[in-house]
Amino acid sequence: MNNLQITHEETKKALTDCVAQIRRNIPEYTDKSQNHSSIHGFYPACGNTQWTCGFWPGELWLAYEATRDSEFRDAALVQVQSMKNRIEKKIEVDHHDMGFLYSPSCVAAWKLVKSDDARTAALLAADQLISRYQAKGLFIQAWGTMNEPQNYRYIIDCLLNTPLLYWASRETGNKKYADIARAHTRTCMKNSIRPDGSTYHTFFMDADTGKPLRGATCQGYSDDSVWARGQAWGVYGSALAYRYDTQPAHLESFHRTLEFFLSKLPDDSVPYWDMIFTGDNAVHDGETEPRDSSSASIVCCGMLDMAVQLKKTDAEKYAQEIEKYMKTARVMLKSLADKYAVKDNTKSNGLVLHGTYSKKSPYNTCTPEGVDECVSWGDYFYMEALTRLNNPDWNLYW
Repeated sequence: MNNLQITHEETKKALTDCVAQIRRNIPEYTDKSQNHSSIHGFYPACGNTQWTCGFWPGELWLAYEATRDSEFRDAALVQVQSMKNRIEKKIEVDHHDMGFLYSPSCVAAWKLVKSDDARTAALLAADQLISRYQAKGLFIQAWGTMNEPQNYRYIIDCLLNTPLLYWASRETGNKKYADIARAHTRTCMKNSIRPDGSTYHTFFMDADTGKPLRGATCQGYSDDSVWARGQAWGVYGSALAYRYDTQPAHLESFHRTLEFFLSKLPDDSVPYWDMIFTGDNAVHDGETEPRDSSSASIVCCGMLDMAVQLKKTDAEKYAQEIEKYMKTARVMLKSLADKYAVKDNTKSNGLVLHGTYSKKSPYNTCTPEGVDECVSWGDYFYMEALTRLNNPDWNLYW
């Protein structure tokens, strides 16, 4: 791994570049959402129907925090109204991704500008999320018709949806939301993390008994490989679990998933889309495999968040770990800023190149799209990681 770390000045410059690109993009996405991934470097505008539509508003809020420019706040509040309309009318919300949708858009708006509409929308989203809780098995069902055996499963991504439930419990004083978040997290960490610290993307449960059945993938290369973004969700999700429920098991899950992730990185610290591919020029079936820059940004956020938590827990005891996480995050962000960030806005309106949304393999079921493109969550988490470095006291949206 290259040991060059991003400097404070480079962090500020990278964040400034993000803000400038977002400012240029506001006219195109004022009354629209941003597609989950770019096409030839540019994001099409779309309706507010995708699971990723909360990330563009999240970028607007991060830009607002960086500048306090009302242009970003006003554009983000337009998005809040769209998010409120979506949850009130139940438009494409029959799935578990309420946290991805409503934490960076509406929880952020409530925390930053006390938007009552945003708070209302986020609480409705929390109610929608717990409606998918399966008491038989103790998990939040990912998607599909409830209780059907073929849909009786969760995916590791949901660790980033559960913070919405902790927030809802704090806001309402009703512990039911947090209780479901804890139950789902326990189930996920028990079943989805393999002995070597790698993760399953999907895990099926028995609809009759609630017992665990088998791990699988939808978006990784194969059931027994390690989808890079799923591994990243495991890292950041474990850090957030520890933030809201400081159980030693959550810290252990963070250590295990992070160490596996770091062990599979090529020299520039940015993984291929599946961690079955390693080395600096991973070739399969005659073609070089694409990277997934978004996974690196997600893991950076997880390391930076855990460093903050360990400082609060016992800064002296965890000094070496804190130093490692901070250094590793700076190394990864240096690579992202130097080699992956968009430098020419005539060639892309995104923030970070070389993301992978969904790559087809002989063993998965996904639709190929967004391969070697900008991806909306990759842009958001890159900017969040820069924000965390620039402002260690940042109040996260999750």
